Amino acid sequence: MRGRIARFLAVLVLLWPAASWTQEKTEPVLSLTLEDTILRTLKNNYGVAIQVMNPEIASTSVARAKEIFLPTLGFGLFDRSNESASFSWLETTGTTITDYYDYDAGVSQLVPTGGTLTASLRNYKNKSNSRFQTVNPRYGSTLQFDFRQPLLRDFGVKVTRNDIIVSQNDYERSEIDLEKTIADVIYTVEEAYWNLAYSQENLKVRQQSLKLARDLLAKNQRAVEVGTLAPIEILSAQAEVATREADILSAEAEVKNNEDRLRTIINLSDDEMKLALPIQPVDVPKFEERQVNVEEALLTAMQSRPELKSLQVDLRTRDLNVSYAKNQLLPRLDLTASYYSPGISGDRILYLDDNPLTGVIIGTIPGPAREAMKDALGLKYNNWSVGLTLDIPLNSVFSRAAHTQAKLQLEQAMLQLKNQEQTIYLEIRNGVRSVETNYKRVQSYRVARELAEKKLLAEEEKLKVGLSTNFFVLTYQRDLSNARIAELRSIVDYVISVASLEKATGTNLKSRNISVDQVMDRQ
Repeated sequence: MRGRIARFLAVLVLLWPAASWTQEKTEPVLSLTLEDTILRTLKNNYGVAIQVMNPEIASTSVARAKEIFLPTLGFGLFDRSNESASFSWLETTGTTITDYYDYDAGVSQLVPTGGTLTASLRNYKNKSNSRFQTVNPRYGSTLQFDFRQPLLRDFGVKVTRNDIIVSQNDYERSEIDLEKTIADVIYTVEEAYWNLAYSQENLKVRQQSLKLARDLLAKNQRAVEVGTLAPIEILSAQAEVATREADILSAEAEVKNNEDRLRTIINLSDDEMKLALPIQPVDVPKFEERQVNVEEALLTAMQSRPELKSLQVDLRTRDLNVSYAKNQLLPRLDLTASYYSPGISGDRILYLDDNPLTGVIIGTIPGPAREAMKDALGLKYNNWSVGLTLDIPLNSVFSRAAHTQAKLQLEQAMLQLKNQEQTIYLEIRNGVRSVETNYKRVQSYRVARELAEKKLLAEEEKLKVGLSTNFFVLTYQRDLSNARIAELRSIVDYVISVASLEKATGTNLKSRNISVDQVMDRQ
């Protein structure tokens, strides 16, 4: 009995060595390092997959917003015929029929200052049965350039690009929000991974504790059989065995629960889920003192936390909305300028004695449509106009609701930023305190475990010479088991608190060499 206890205590003397985390593989297991677990989760987790799509969606919004600077092409083709009664024999007998055929083409381009430049080419052909026509059919072409530039409302590069800048900000926020999701997932994985590792080690300690209780019970039963111990003395040992068996049932349930949680977080493949292999954490929690300065941690968090970066981008958007809404309060004063060059052509009709009133046509001189277009494109006839137009929408004069709303939203965004900074300040202080406290807890529980080992050894020596009872030995066994479990729990709590502090400072992606681009590429 003493030899078994001594061997058990020799294992406990070491500070949670790697060997204590290694489970004998009596059955197939899914062995995972923490890094493997994180990478699997980032690839398979539905929450990450959903969030990865947001930057892709936002990028299409940016592309769509930029389409305002793509030119607009316009084409027109019209064919019509007008019939009207003739009021005079000079026009025609019966019905006057005029056929029209128009075909136009144009291109319009928005310029960065908010103006619009338009170039168009309009062409027409008309033919009539009216008498005394000197040119029939007629052809006309007009090349025209128009420019309209807002001088007050809708003026300026910033106003023109408003939707583009907003969509770019939305894209930036979507990437930042993805970064936050990744950071949250990494911490969730770390917490679940170490809790599973703890629950498995807790089960081992419970099993070893049960073995000691059973060994003591067996020794007592042999002593009763040879008559050196009263039968009533084995009752306490039997009760302790039953209690420790119940503890194992609870510990086994905790292992299964933590396995299921980690399995769900990772989102294992269907085949792996069907096999339901036990998950075996490979990594050992490292108990290394982390020197943390509150001021440095706060400074890092203010520079790195994705929540702050997202709110800062939102603040820029709200400020832009105020500027845009203020611009929309102005009246519309537009500078307009036009230049156009017409060209005409047609078949010239020759009358007897060069007098259309004779009604006698003696020939025609063809005038093709290309001559009209040639004159228009050659800028043969120059015409231009410049002007100003002023529109004063009454809704912008009497109502400033949009501008007021934009200012309130800007103020709200500023308050949200301040509130988030305050929340982060509290998280950092709590996080630093948690790391420091858990480090001290590990040291204290280590001492408690060492003392419990010594107490149990001493009590075993006393029991050997008849100076103690089974009750005290069992009590000290349970004390040692509880001390060991408390030490294990404190080490895991320390590792988790370090991970939580890294998340609070916004550095857990950097500490694991994970970038947003890598996650997007893996999806």
